[in-house]
Amino acid sequence: MAATIFVLYLAMGQPEINVWNGLFWMIQLFVCVNAVAKSFLAESRGRMLYFYTIVGGRHFILAKLLFNVLLMMAMTLTSWLLFAVFLGNPVIHFWQFLGITLLGGTSLSLVFTFLSAIAARAQQNAALMAILGFPLIIPQLLLLMKISNIVFADVIQAGLTQILLLLGGLDLLVIVLAMILFPFLWKD
Repeated sequence: MAATIFVLYLAMGQPEINVWNGLFWMIQLFVCVNAVAKSFLAESRGRMLYFYTIVGGRHFILAKLLFNVLLMMAMTLTSWLLFAVFLGNPVIHFWQFLGITLLGGTSLSLVFTFLSAIAARAQQNAALMAILGFPLIIPQLLLLMKISNIVFADVIQAGLTQILLLLGGLDLLVIVLAMILFPFLWKD
């Protein structure tokens, strides 16, 4: 992550606000794919069998979701710090952007953790995760970029609450789907 942000700095210097915002969320996507999405793909069959003997499917997926949310929050904050050091920090409303980055990291990690679980059951096929993830993650990324653009302005615009509720609703939907569908994968 640090190397990628440093290369961006060498290539671009300090980009304008919209470019900074787009680059930030693209880096978050790649960080999530590399760090969070491999949570199931990195597990061996023997380890999964061990987990199967000691815990139920719902508890296991909740633990994975929670761990990956915390991991992605830490990665998002680290990425923001590196962006501020190398590419400048055009954020005007610090606390709002902090909340948006934490919510965004949570959203990305939830989707890719669930997709990783599905891909792991399909004989460790990481390509399946990318194919399934593309239509699911694009709306979230667009929402995150739109929300982030709001906090770069001098005045907070109307509609932020509705977009945040929509993003929170998508997160809740992923959690509910994981709770319903993962036990079927777990039994297989």
